Amino acid sequence: MKKKIAIIGGGPAGMAAALGAQEAGISPEDIIILERDKELGGILNQCIHNGFGLHTFKEELTGPEYAARFAQKVIEKKIPYLLQTMVMHIEPGETKKILAMNKEQGILKIEADAVVLAMGCRERPRGALNIPGYRPAGIYSAGTAQYYVNIEGKMPGKEVVILGSGDIGLIMARRMTLEGAHVHAVAELMPYSGGLKRNIVQCLQDYNIPLLLSHTVVDIQGKERVEGVTLAKVDEKGKPIPGTEIHYPCDTLLLSCGLIPENELSSDCGVDLSPVTSGPVVNESLETNVGGIFACGNVLHVHDLVDYVSGEAKEAGENAAQYCMEKKTLSMETKTALTDNVITILPEQGVRYTVPSLIRIEHMKEKQTVRFRVGQEYKNVKVAIYRDDELLRTLPKRTMAPGEMENVILLKKDLVDEEGKMPENIRILIEQNV
Repeated sequence: MKKKIAIIGGGPAGMAAALGAQEAGISPEDIIILERDKELGGILNQCIHNGFGLHTFKEELTGPEYAARFAQKVIEKKIPYLLQTMVMHIEPGETKKILAMNKEQGILKIEADAVVLAMGCRERPRGALNIPGYRPAGIYSAGTAQYYVNIEGKMPGKEVVILGSGDIGLIMARRMTLEGAHVHAVAELMPYSGGLKRNIVQCLQDYNIPLLLSHTVVDIQGKERVEGVTLAKVDEKGKPIPGTEIHYPCDTLLLSCGLIPENELSSDCGVDLSPVTSGPVVNESLETNVGGIFACGNVLHVHDLVDYVSGEAKEAGENAAQYCMEKKTLSMETKTALTDNVITILPEQGVRYTVPSLIRIEHMKEKQTVRFRVGQEYKNVKVAIYRDDELLRTLPKRTMAPGEMENVILLKKDLVDEEGKMPENIRILIEQNV
C-alpha cells in the first residue's frame, strides 16, 4: 500500500492532522489513518464530561461530541482509515516503511513519504510510584476507572481515595461522587496541583472534597481487597514526615500520577526524545530529527486542552503536506541546504521545556507560537524573551502553574537583524517583577 502521508493514531490529533493535510492539498486517497481502537476518537470517547471545544467550535461539548465532529469531517472528506490496526514498526528513509497488523488483513506493509505521530499518551503506572503494601484488588488508574464508569457502566468502589491531582483524577473525584461514591480526599505529592484551576474549583471545591497538597500514600491496608489507605505529609524532599499520618477506611484507590507520551514507536525509528516531556524534539514545523516524521498532540507533550491538540495537529498535517510537495520539487541536497540556519530555543529559569525546540529561519512563518510549562507556581512575575543576551520583550503574568500550558509568540523580524544576522539562541525564562 502506498500513501503520501500515514498518520499513526485516530484520536483528536490524528484526525485533525489528516484534515490539515487534506486542506493543504493532499488528495484524501493519499492519506491513511491507522487507529488501534475499534472507533475513531481516542480517549475522548470515554470523557463524557463537558468543557471541550470552546476554542475550536465556540461552544461547550462533551468528549464524544467533540470527537464525533472531527470523525464526521474525516468521513465527509473520504479520508481512509483502518481501525483495530496496530502499528508495529516504522522504518525511516526517504520513503517510510510502516509495518502494521490487524485481524482482518493480517500483516500490512505501508509506504509513505511522510508520517505524523499522533499516538497520544498513557497513564503513569503504579509500579513507577513505589507505594508500599500488598497488591489487593481496588487499585485503579483514574483513566481505567473512568472507562469502567462511563463506558462499561460499572462502579470500581464506593469509598474512594485519589492519589495525584492531575486533571483525570480531579474529574473522577466529581464523577465518582455523582455516581454515589464517597471520595474522602485527593492527595498530591507536590505543593501544587497538577490540574487546571477550573477543575480544582468545579470538581473538588464544589463538592467539598479536600485537596491535600504535599501528601502521599505511605501504606495500603488489605490483602484481597483494599481496606484502607494511610496518607502522610511530605517534606521538601518528598519524604514522609512521621506523626502526620491520616488513615482513611476505603475500598478503592485511584491513581492520577501523570501522563507519559506513547513514544515506543518514535524511539524505535530513531526519533530524539526530550528528557523532560518524554516526547519528540521538534522544529518549527513540528518535524522530528528524522526527516519527514512529524509529531503532534499528547505524543509530543501533554496538553491541558484538546482544542490546543487539534490546532497543533492541523499544523502538523499541513507541514507534512508541504514536505511531500517540496519532495517533488527539491533534491535531497537542496533540502539539506535549507536546514543550515537553525536557532535553538533554550528554556531557562523556571521554564521546563519549549515546543518547538528549534527554529529553521527559512521555514519559519512571520509568527511562531512557542508553548511551554513552568516548573512551579509563580505570582506576579514576567516571561522574558532574549535574543542571545539581548532582551526582546517581557510579558507580565499574575499567576503561573505547572498544570497550565503557557505560550509566547516569536516574530520572524525579531530573529534576523537588518544585516541578516541570526542569534544562536532564543532564551525564554521567568523573572521576578522589580
